Order: sequence, then C-alpha cells, then structure tokens
Amino acid sequence: MASPPVQAFLEFAIETAYDAGRLTLGYFQTELQPEMKSDDTPVTEADRRAEELIRSRIEKRFPAHRIVGEESGPSGSADGAPCWWIDPIDGTKAFIRGVPLYAVLLGLEIEARIVAGVAYFPALGEMVYAADGLGCRVNGRRCRVSPAASLGRSIVSFTNAANFKAAGREEVWKRVIAAAWHSVGWSDAYGHALVATGRLELMLDPIMNAHDCGPFPVILREAGGYFGDWSGNETIYGNEALSTSTQLLPEVLELIRCGSQG
Repeated sequence: MASPPVQAFLEFAIETAYDAGRLTLGYFQTELQPEMKSDDTPVTEADRRAEELIRSRIEKRFPAHRIVGEESGPSGSADGAPCWWIDPIDGTKAFIRGVPLYAVLLGLEIEARIVAGVAYFPALGEMVYAADGLGCRVNGRRCRVSPAASLGRSIVSFTNAANFKAAGREEVWKRVIAAAWHSVGWSDAYGHALVATGRLELMLDPIMNAHDCGPFPVILREAGGYFGDWSGNETIYGNEALSTSTQLLPEVLELIRCGSQG
C-alpha cells in the first residue's frame, strides 16, 4: 500500500499536536510537582500524558513507523522506516513557571529528511507548521522569514546564555551580539518559530537535542530560511542549532568561523 502524501502526514500532525497541546493546558498554571531527570531537567505528568497521546495516535495510524520521544525514547520499526520525533512539552522550565512560551513539537523524518512538522504553542494560541512543497504557515496564514539584509538591523535570540560558555562558544556569541542590532532571550522552540514567521532574524542554541529540533528543518526551509548546525548543514543531529534566513546565513556562518578560530 502506498504511503500517504505529505499533505496527509501534515494534517495528522496538526490535529495530533493540537490535541496534545490542549491536554497540556489542563495542567498549565496549576500547582504541578515536577520530577527532576538524570540530566537535571524537569518532567511533569503533563509531559508524559501528552507524549502518550501522541504515541498512541501514531501507533494506531502508522503502525510501521518509528517513534522517538523525549520522555519514552525510541520505539517501533527498525531503522529506515519513517520516524516521528516528539517533544511533548519543549520548554518545561517555562511551563512549570506558568510562562506561555512552551511548545508541543512533532516532526516526521523520511530518508534522513524532515518532511512535515508542527510547533504548537497552546498557551499563546499559535501553531506554526510546514511540509515539503506546501509552504510554512502560522495559524493558517502563509509566513516567511524576515527580509533583513544584515545582522546590523537584526534581532538575535537564545535559550540559556550560560550554554555558550559550556559549549566552548563564548567568543562566537560575543561576535554575534556585537554584530546584531539587539539580543533577547525568547527561548526554546519559540525563538526558532519567531525566525520562521519573520519576527526575529537569528536564533542560536549551542546545545540542542534532536527531539528539540523535530519540526524545524522543514518549517524554516519552507519559510525561506535555514535550520541546522553551526556549519551550515541542515540537520537535527548536530547537538546544536541555528535558525536564520538564507540571506543572513553566510554572514552568520562567517562570524561563527572567525569566532571558532579566535
């Protein structure tokens, strides 16, 4: 039986991410008691229940597909099958503090390429989504990256300033913020979504897990931008992440190269 077209995958991802996001809102700004995982990051009942919902939907609709989720790890078919990447709550630290910038992330990888993805921000009422050849949209409206021609008139964002030193990228960070017009901490998935929707020009994460990246290669690609590692490779496996426009990418990569050599 032929695989569903990418449109069908995207529609499934939109509906599933929305339902998982609505589930999380039942816990948002309540007296949650998070647990701390071995990497000193928090997890809540909302994270686990949202991932369970998404997994159950995928297993029922696409039983031959693989699944990799932040909370339950990998499951499903052998390597080579289409793979769904799940982060049920990206930005759990924000979530447990009642800050509305957290997201439900869902991305589909086929033959080493993310072909469909959704970033849903339930507490903000924003959904950013894309699929190969279908463009990028926010709440149904077509969106594109910023037309800014240089970092000198651009805003750059980040998740945790301490991560630049931890990753040995402190000099790079200094070069970037010196070149940029303004820098702000609009963190986690929201920063990358802001780049895709033209509200921010650059988002830098010197430390990044693959499950945090799931939907963003196709979202940025279809919005006229770039998501990948700090060497210019579109990937979710770089252990780092960068979102920007294709127009600004050469300037950003040059600053990174100079900073890495400094």
